[in-house]
Amino acid sequence: MHLSEITHPNQLHGLSIRQLEDIARQIREKHLQTVATSGGHLGPGLGVVELTIALYQTLDLDRDKVIWDVGHQAYPHKMVTGRYNNFHTLRQKHGVAGYLKRCENKFDHFGAGHASTSISAGLGMALARDARGEDFKVVAVIGDGALTGGMALEAINHAGHLPDTNLMVVLNDNEMSISPNVGAISRYLNKVRLSDPVQFISDNLEEQFKNLPFFGESLTPEMERVKEGMKRLTVSKVGAVIEELGFKYFGPIDGHDLSELISTFKQGHKVPGPVLVHVATVKGKGYQIAEEDRVGYHAQNPFNLATGKAIPSNKPKPPSYSKVFAHTLTKLAENNPKIIGITAAMATGTGLDKFHAKLPKQYIDVGIAEQHAVTLAAGLACEGMRPVTAIYSTFLQRAYDQVIHDVAIQNLPVFLCIDRAGIVGADGPTHQGMYDIAYLRCIPNLVIMAPKDEAELQKMVVTGVNYTDGPIALRYPRGSGIGVPLMEEGWEPLPIGKGEILRNGDDVLLVAYGSMVYSATQVAEILSEHGVEATVVNARFVKPLDTELILPLADRIGKVVTLEEGCVIGGFGSAVAEALLDNDVLVPLQRFGVPDKLVDHAKPDESKADLGLTSPQIAEKVLHKFFSKQPTPVSS
Repeated sequence: MHLSEITHPNQLHGLSIRQLEDIARQIREKHLQTVATSGGHLGPGLGVVELTIALYQTLDLDRDKVIWDVGHQAYPHKMVTGRYNNFHTLRQKHGVAGYLKRCENKFDHFGAGHASTSISAGLGMALARDARGEDFKVVAVIGDGALTGGMALEAINHAGHLPDTNLMVVLNDNEMSISPNVGAISRYLNKVRLSDPVQFISDNLEEQFKNLPFFGESLTPEMERVKEGMKRLTVSKVGAVIEELGFKYFGPIDGHDLSELISTFKQGHKVPGPVLVHVATVKGKGYQIAEEDRVGYHAQNPFNLATGKAIPSNKPKPPSYSKVFAHTLTKLAENNPKIIGITAAMATGTGLDKFHAKLPKQYIDVGIAEQHAVTLAAGLACEGMRPVTAIYSTFLQRAYDQVIHDVAIQNLPVFLCIDRAGIVGADGPTHQGMYDIAYLRCIPNLVIMAPKDEAELQKMVVTGVNYTDGPIALRYPRGSGIGVPLMEEGWEPLPIGKGEILRNGDDVLLVAYGSMVYSATQVAEILSEHGVEATVVNARFVKPLDTELILPLADRIGKVVTLEEGCVIGGFGSAVAEALLDNDVLVPLQRFGVPDKLVDHAKPDESKADLGLTSPQIAEKVLHKFFSKQPTPVSS
């Protein structure tokens, strides 16, 4: 059978091991070809091909539910649920999403782009099933890295307290999240993985007892207890912790042996109550280059399949904001042992892997545990250290209470560095950094800034490290900088709450924040071609806002436009509007930002065009609103 013929996972039923192995080979081929061409997550999906096939071979997906944690590992799932023929559109506009989406496919039972959610969601579905008196299986697949997230442990704690609720948790254990796993849980699982494989052996023991002439087909209650005791004695070597938490434990089993996987899943489905199946897999399985570099090939831009090397772009790009941030922080930390760089399992994404390489004693990776990262930083700050916590905007949402309760209320000098702020592209709604301006600027004591380019980013890193009056946050976008010259040393901190004028004009005031400052200068140039001269202000800070600069300009010019790469509701434009209103500067105002909608996966430029945030689009709208004429469209 060819994979293109599979439109429903139940078509895997009845296939021989040899046929299933052929399906696995086809999945890997398609996976590699697609990611090599268009980019995407590579290692996670390659590691769960057999796991996916074996699990679905034992389920009726017209009834049963499978919840995949995150979605990195769900590419094989997508291919056997009717998306093989369209899989080449992965992560492209209007194409197959890189994560699970309930609205994309009926077999995507729960969407997720943040780790550690699957057990909670699966337990909720299982409890709903029981409340309705229904009978179907619920399976939650979770990676070992995601177990470092407190939410997963909370769910395990709850599920283990419900012995009558049938739920299977499949632990996909490949020793990795994105970066290598850290912590006691990882260390424990390593011991399990290196132990002799142990399976749930009740059935095997029972068969052995039945073969004894004085037992026959049935076991006495006494021998049932002996059997259970022997099982527990064996499992205690590796699964004691799981069993003490109320789960029946199977494993660890070879995650690439289809026969063993199918047999174990079938056994697990028969056991009442919560069950955990521990599956040992190899991240990047089947592509040797990815197996050997599991961090680098977690996700990849387009690359050459034969060599594994990235396909070079037509022209060199400036360094990314993440690299500039990490390089600057490393330089500062070399001369300041109080600086501690903190990441939540995103060392490579935030650039802190380079920091770690040079200053390992000043580096902490807490695992997938953003809440812990922020409160850990608060504790470090209490003792005079300079904690710098680098977390993606979308992931900092998970630590919102800690930012308020543990950092801001106590006015501790924690430096929050918010990577991937704004439109992030192919990862889609779960990863867009849309909300940090709005959700942070309402918090007392917190200073918030954003650079217009990578050189200003350097100055803001210095500003954040030097600021000791309380917490301070820095947001910066994904991808390459503008291309301005960088300095190796001699950076000076910026005055807190002070913006700058980049261009003068008497017709309209453009006040821009962060990544939209460069766009504002382009808008001003287009407006000038239509006889409209704009003043352009780089706000630098949303809190405190430079009202001493902005209010007199707004009052004199009489027309104000704000530009930001974030949600327009409650964002930077709202801050300017509030300042104008509170100070009785009642002038027309037009705000540009992301409207009240989810931004789907696409290239950032495509998303900006759809949202009306390209410079020509903004210029046209400004002319139409304030100057009562529609300009000749300007090509972008």
